[in-house]
Amino acid sequence: MKHRELNIMANVKIIENLKAQLLCIIGEFFRLLTKGSNVAQDAILDCISGAIIILYVLGRKLGYSLPEIDHVMKSKLDMGIKAEDEVEKEGKSLSELKNYISKRRD
Repeated sequence: MKHRELNIMANVKIIENLKAQLLCIIGEFFRLLTKGSNVAQDAILDCISGAIIILYVLGRKLGYSLPEIDHVMKSKLDMGIKAEDEVEKEGKSLSELKNYISKRRD
């Protein structure tokens, strides 16, 4: 096999592994949420941060740059803010997230 074919096969394997990890983290997150307020905050934060990391890495493996992902995310947040999404109406969560992302270095 050529080196390029090995790289493609390795990337496919990594992508499949990332997808499986994401499913496991989301499953664990939902399981933790069913336990109510007695759940350790660290476990919930671990799931949230792990999912975000996996999604960024997965995006990179699929050929998207990190700034490109952030740009599209900001655009989606803008659309939700303008459309007065329910999450935005309840506490300006979309505006808060957009401001946070905008302050990060691109």
